[in-house]
Amino acid sequence: MDIASILGLAGAFGIVLLLAVMGGDAGALIDSHAAICVFGGALAATLVRFPLHAILHGLPVGLKYTFTMRKVTTRGLIDEIGSLAELVRKQGPLALENAKTSDPFLAKGVRYIADGYDADFIRDSLERERDLLLGRLSEGEKIFRSIADCAPAFGMVGTLIGMVQMFANMADPSTLGPYMAIALCATLYGALVQNFICMPIADKLHLKFAEEDLNQTLIIDGILQIRDAKSPALVREMLQAYLPEKHRDREDELDEAA
Repeated sequence: MDIASILGLAGAFGIVLLLAVMGGDAGALIDSHAAICVFGGALAATLVRFPLHAILHGLPVGLKYTFTMRKVTTRGLIDEIGSLAELVRKQGPLALENAKTSDPFLAKGVRYIADGYDADFIRDSLERERDLLLGRLSEGEKIFRSIADCAPAFGMVGTLIGMVQMFANMADPSTLGPYMAIALCATLYGALVQNFICMPIADKLHLKFAEEDLNQTLIIDGILQIRDAKSPALVREMLQAYLPEKHRDREDELDEAA
């Protein structure tokens, strides 16, 4: 569970709610007409931009990866792959049948080695699965960015509708307040949807894309090196390239100390 995403969303809406309560009447910020204009309009515009199946896949992917966190770090993967290489060097590939791994993608590569598949099959299979995952993440990011683009525009549409209705009924002062509320609430909803929900989720998916691309490519390289019976020291050294330079230096110092 990604605590940062939960705290961020809770904090953002908590601030809005607090300000509304401090203003005296939180119910004044609730308007069904403005909600229909912003949420319905943004969804309708997104349906025009993307096919239905992309939206049905992209929305759940976005929500899933926004609130989940990878269990292992890049350095943790390197250490784990190095340990697997040591196991193969000592006991052979069949020893991987009982090996425990912390990442499902790594577990699949380990199973391929244990089953004796050739390197080309392993590379093609793992790269295909990685590319499909990255495609789903990219699709989810585009959908949430689309909603973020549309929400403020439909907020402005709601504002204009409220203003037109207000000016069209100037003869009846009792209608001016409700129409002005529709106008302002629509702008508020559009800003909230863009800045508190959709843009943060799209940015989180962008980071997840880069993270999964790096880590799954690292796993593919490590699995292929184990398949080619490379020494554990060489496997670790080659995978150090996936770490930032300063972390690589620290890893070298730890190796020397050991």
